[in-house]
Amino acid sequence: MKKAIVIGAGVGGLGAAVRLANLGYQVKVFEANGHAGGKMNNLQLGDFRFDMGPSIFTGPEYVKELYDLCGEPFNQFPYQKLEQPFNYFFEDGTTINLKADKVELVNELSEKLGESKKKLRNYLKKCEKNYQRIAPLFIEKSLHRWQHLLNKKLWKALVGIPRYKLHQTMHQENAATFNNPKTHQIFNRFATYNGSNPYQAPAMLNMIQHLEMNVGVFLPENGMVQIARSLQGLAQKQGALFHFQEKVKEIHLDNNKVVAVSTDKGRYEADVVYSNMDVHLTYDRLLPNFEKVPKKILNQERSSSAIVFYWGINDVFPELTVHNLFFSDEYEKEFKDIFEYKTIGEDPSIYVHITSKIKSKDAPKNAENWFVMINAPIDIGQDWEVLKVKTKEVIINKLERVLKRDIRNKIVEEFVMDAPFIADTYSGKNGSIYGNASNNAFAAFYRHPNFSKNIEGLYFVGVSVHPGGGIPLALNSAKIAVTCMLEDQRKK
Repeated sequence: MKKAIVIGAGVGGLGAAVRLANLGYQVKVFEANGHAGGKMNNLQLGDFRFDMGPSIFTGPEYVKELYDLCGEPFNQFPYQKLEQPFNYFFEDGTTINLKADKVELVNELSEKLGESKKKLRNYLKKCEKNYQRIAPLFIEKSLHRWQHLLNKKLWKALVGIPRYKLHQTMHQENAATFNNPKTHQIFNRFATYNGSNPYQAPAMLNMIQHLEMNVGVFLPENGMVQIARSLQGLAQKQGALFHFQEKVKEIHLDNNKVVAVSTDKGRYEADVVYSNMDVHLTYDRLLPNFEKVPKKILNQERSSSAIVFYWGINDVFPELTVHNLFFSDEYEKEFKDIFEYKTIGEDPSIYVHITSKIKSKDAPKNAENWFVMINAPIDIGQDWEVLKVKTKEVIINKLERVLKRDIRNKIVEEFVMDAPFIADTYSGKNGSIYGNASNNAFAAFYRHPNFSKNIEGLYFVGVSVHPGGGIPLALNSAKIAVTCMLEDQRKK
């Protein structure tokens, strides 16, 4: 039986473990932490439970694909579609309540922000068409092997090039389409889904909102960690073995072919190795003597990081739903002055996720669990203790100003995640959440491929490689990597 080793039990690593074990490989998954899911972690503070990482679940069909592969009924994975997934709050008192129904969504944006219903419908329709043309090519296939590109889907994607507006940024397209700056902010925010800046990222990425606004937002019944635990269970049913709290120290090569990995507990032989570790750190830490490092790819701009406050709030805020965004006035200075950093975006926003709105057991009665996030730069040596104090003050003042409620004295539990924590705990280089940023029109082609061009048997999965960040993309990275492996084996 051939042996496969997966380094890291993030979503990409879990997807790879399921697929490899299903193919009959003897699979060992090594994870430095004590849980599966990577940043999709679970936090318990007193009587409050928090999802630490991703808080948006889109594209459940990619999880279902793994259940189908294993012959398991997908009804074992309980989840629900949110009927009113987002609220948007602005300084002047404007509140936008976006529901899952597209007609109601268009009506709300039109009535509250004065936008043309026709323009809104056409915009969302274009996002849908762009996604349907691009996803099968740019998201579900390798961009680094011509045989993946040369098919009918390529021509469909090429026909739509004028629609993608590669010469414009996300903000430029949104500003040219809509009149109200608040509408620009709502649609610009989707750049943060892969840690990019809407003032630099290509307009093509406006297709991201299709998954949320046209298809919908979902939440697993047992929290986001249900995704990781379910995928771990699928992998184990297929025969995969998990080694938690066992960090891989090195990938061993013989004539530029992987042969084994080593940990503090020993050496493990392997025919193939899949790294779910940040691709930069895979080279830096696990292949210290390898000379043919793809420096051009690795030296690109990193995606943003974040400061996240996990607060147990001993009160109930009925005006808030599961997901809430509090937008700053355009060019508001507070966050820029704190971070002394421009490329997190010109319009920083505060994101508040409250799981207990639909899962009462995540917080005590008459209380709520708040996941409060602000996009932040990566760690380049800043004093993060100072940054966290300053950021907390701005956030609390902002929330109290907009909600006209006391927040400061309602916080009874707190944990703070920042860029150094992300770097130390999840091996994200400099605390980057999504690997490379997508701040140019060709960023998709500059991501590291899902295979090594110089090391036989080495493959890459996760948010730091193609196709990028987010649960659907991480799962697709595993599918692409395994497909590439099977192609390589047929060539022998």
